[in-house]
Amino acid sequence: VEIVDSGGGLVQPGGSLRLTCSGSAIFFAQYTTSWYRQSPGKERELVAAITGDGEVEYADAVKGRFIISRDNRKNMVYLQMNSLKPEDTAVYFCNARAIRMYWGQGTQVTVSS
Repeated sequence: VEIVDSGGGLVQPGGSLRLTCSGSAIFFAQYTTSWYRQSPGKERELVAAITGDGEVEYADAVKGRFIISRDNRKNMVYLQMNSLKPEDTAVYFCNARAIRMYWGQGTQVTVSS
């Protein structure tokens, strides 16, 4: 099983990015898939999650700005990030959890003018 997260980059405050989580030998609809982020000197924190049934949850800091979604046909999970703030700067990780848990390698998101 391999998870690959992508889509990070440098964006100005107020801008948008879409992160993508793709995988091999894993079907995301059978997992709870989450996006976490980690900034230097801080613990990794949950940003958003989507269950196999499609239920979603968000961290308070991103509610109303970020949207997590899944495309079962493409077997991908997305994190649409809008109205980005400098405090959203972090490495973002995709995580898939069922009986076992898998992590992506991380993708850097930098929000700066």
